[in-house]
Amino acid sequence: MDVAERENLEAMRRWTKEAKIGEGTFAVVYRGRQVSTGRPVAIKKIKVGQFKDGLDMTAIREVKFLQELKHPNVIELLDVYSNKSNLNLVLEFLSSDLELIIKDRNHVFKPADIKSWMAMTCRGLEFCHRNWILHRDLKPNNLLLAANGELKIADFGLARDFTDPGAKMTCQVITRWYRPPELLFGCRAYGTGVDMWSVGCIFAELMLRVPYMAGETDLDQLKVMFRALGSPTEETWPVCPAGMALRCNH
Repeated sequence: MDVAERENLEAMRRWTKEAKIGEGTFAVVYRGRQVSTGRPVAIKKIKVGQFKDGLDMTAIREVKFLQELKHPNVIELLDVYSNKSNLNLVLEFLSSDLELIIKDRNHVFKPADIKSWMAMTCRGLEFCHRNWILHRDLKPNNLLLAANGELKIADFGLARDFTDPGAKMTCQVITRWYRPPELLFGCRAYGTGVDMWSVGCIFAELMLRVPYMAGETDLDQLKVMFRALGSPTEETWPVCPAGMALRCNH
């Protein structure tokens, strides 16, 4: 057994999985505990074996950025280990998220609560941007809440650095309801504004208790935006693709 295998085995022994608390296309999330202290954690098991060429890029990015970002309003990565065909990310455990809070009509929150949640979101996001990282998937269920009310940004699978101003990036990021119009138009050169648009949508959703702009398709999303905010013009958006705003209104 080489050094890497021995260290991986030691990491596996530090944590134990308990109940499954969530599942996606490529990952399963378990509630777990640290063996030595009993500390609750979340263990995200990424199914590496599903990818023909090895590890999925989203998993690599998530590990990379979480190792770099240490901030009170960004979820903490505690450990990483592999097991057969799975990669396991050990994260701090947070019991709720903003989506659950918004949907729970029995939960009454005040303007001061919204102000606090938005302030923590902006502080965490500002730290990401200051370190040249775009999140690219901000939405209520990626904003986790601890029992003490502290909010932390989670799920960096779609995150990307933007240190190269000429780099072309995919426009197929950010859940549709929180995606800015330039990405819906296919823009591949963008910056921190795409995350800030998502923050604005989340703010409106907290105020309304329903998604602010919920389109059924990408084209419908643009129509919903323009009905809510007005169509862009050459004066308000000089780089808007010619004629696109007009066509989306019909």
